[in-house]
Amino acid sequence: MLGPQVWSSVRQGLSRGLSRNVRGWASGEGKKVDISGIYPPVTTPFTATAEVDYGKLEENLHKLGTLPFRATQATVEMTVSMAQVGADAAMVVTPCYYRGRMSSAALIHHYTKVADLSPIPVVLYSVPANTGLDLPVDAVVMLSQHPNIVGMKDSGGDVTRIGLIVHKTRKQDFQVLAGSAGFLMASYALGAVGGVCALANVLGAQVCQLERLCLTGQWEDAQKLQHRLIEPNMAVTRRFGIPGLKKTMDWFGYYGGPCRAPLQELSPAEEEALRMDFTSNGWL
Repeated sequence: MLGPQVWSSVRQGLSRGLSRNVRGWASGEGKKVDISGIYPPVTTPFTATAEVDYGKLEENLHKLGTLPFRATQATVEMTVSMAQVGADAAMVVTPCYYRGRMSSAALIHHYTKVADLSPIPVVLYSVPANTGLDLPVDAVVMLSQHPNIVGMKDSGGDVTRIGLIVHKTRKQDFQVLAGSAGFLMASYALGAVGGVCALANVLGAQVCQLERLCLTGQWEDAQKLQHRLIEPNMAVTRRFGIPGLKKTMDWFGYYGGPCRAPLQELSPAEEEALRMDFTSNGWL
């Protein structure tokens, strides 16, 4: 575990940020919580016996903390005492077990109830590759009007849809996050404010650099960098998933470690293909 002085520091930092953000929404100042920026969805390291390795988690978070991400300190704090301190916002994935009945009306009802009862702002989360369900645009537009729903993470990869959501919610204080580094530049060009990117766990500086290039209008350089991130991003998401992401973390100086069952380790052939995706783009 982290030493008392370190934990005290991150607790104070998060508490200040949480108080500032929640006060901005609750007092009716007209501005919801700012969720812009790049976020790494932090992996959970395990020991050989499938126990959470908190020491390795600490090491990874310290290394990630040197990069200009949003919410890395919050992740550290929530790992230790979520109940005592709380989160800045709750990202709520679409309910999908009975997805055949998840109409726009049902989803609007669900998220409205969640947002009504939540003491912290809510971020909608659509990840159809995992749920088999896309949060309909009309539902997003309706929900964007709720005072306690601040934005959305869209992992579907349809940049036309992302642009449409940005356009349709432009009169609301509603923010859209890209759910992958593979379409981050396109999302920024269409009005997204940031991204939650698995690739940021291994190429964090490069993903943050892409953000800076987009925000400063350096689109030619942004395009060149985006091209070099597409294959590595696909490798650690759709192609090889968590086992691939953890393997590359080991290569880049973080601790990836083993996966928990039912996920299996990569085969030698898969590991070689993974390495090629990074090597051919100049990252290894």
